[in-house]
Amino acid sequence: MAVTKTQRRLKIRRSIRKVVSGTEARPRLSVFRSNKEIYAQVVDDVTGKTIAAASSRDKNISSAKGTKTEIAALVGKAVAEKALKAGVDTISFDRGGYLYHGRVKSLADGAREAGLKF
Repeated sequence: MAVTKTQRRLKIRRSIRKVVSGTEARPRLSVFRSNKEIYAQVVDDVTGKTIAAASSRDKNISSAKGTKTEIAALVGKAVAEKALKAGVDTISFDRGGYLYHGRVKSLADGAREAGLKF
């Protein structure tokens, strides 16, 4: 039986999550990428709380024009600003089973530019 792309991504995601876990001192920046949108959230896995979140569907970002990669960078900046406001400056990056390339890389670079360390 053939393994679908989604099944392959989820298998990779599970192996990443064995290693990457968010704590209060160093929460996890989780990325989800659909065909149209991209979502990012900073999560403390110990308490199970989302500290900050941003997506390409947010009002100020969805009105922006540009490629999906450029919009992903804006999402990275937005989530970084919200995390810094919440007192988080160091994170561990969870690419969610996606390749660190294209929109995922753009989001990470945007978050770094805005001041997050990882």
